[in-house]
Amino acid sequence: MVTPENVRDYIQQGLACEHVHVEGDGRHFDAVIVSKEFEGKGMLQQQRFVFQMLGDKMELIHALSMKTFTPEQWAKQA
Repeated sequence: MVTPENVRDYIQQGLACEHVHVEGDGRHFDAVIVSKEFEGKGMLQQQRFVFQMLGDKMELIHALSMKTFTPEQWAKQA
């Protein structure tokens, strides 16, 4: 079974992140991802980037919902 920690590690292996938090039940996961690599990309482009980066690992994850932020956007959330 895939754990939230596995999903976090998958994301961190393929993306330079300032912050990653993942919760889930083994099938459905929610992630908050903060990365400089999102700069200049719209929300859909950011999320597509993550899905593409995960590639074949998405076969292990039934559903992934995410909120993506640049570091600047994340700082405004606090």
